Amino acid sequence: MKKIIIFLFIFIVITVGINESKNILIPDNAIRFRVIANSDLEQDQKLKLEIKNKVEKELYSLLENVKNTNEARNIIKNNLNQVDNIIKPYGINYDISYGNNYFPSKVYKGITYDAGNYESLVITIGSGKGHNWWCVLFPPLCLLDEQEDLSNAKYELYASKLINKFK
Repeated sequence: MKKIIIFLFIFIVITVGINESKNILIPDNAIRFRVIANSDLEQDQKLKLEIKNKVEKELYSLLENVKNTNEARNIIKNNLNQVDNIIKPYGINYDISYGNNYFPSKVYKGITYDAGNYESLVITIGSGKGHNWWCVLFPPLCLLDEQEDLSNAKYELYASKLINKFK
């Protein structure tokens, strides 16, 4: 009986520990970035990623030396025209929204990000009925997404460090 109790105790501790490490919380003051495709057709998904890449590159050059969320927020708000100028040449219908926007839940590299309304920059292309792409713009977790060689464990470690740096 003692062996069973000890085994169950160890099992519970390990299970709780694994679940805790997978639940990295994005700070409430984080700013997210989301691009929603017109549809799930291949050309719409490609366009979504092309726009995402161009806007993300521009935003990161603007936010490169930012130290806090207020500074990031002001830079984003003051440069929404640059985001507009990136998308305008495509000649498509789109909407740019900066504020409190809905995000679906996401599991990425072993971390669950909860659904909810978050401060964010959202670009909706056309009818916005396609799959979306999103990440955390500040603190700059989007940059970690670009590092495909990161294992889940390394991603979790880097994400935790980055989030704690900007708390």
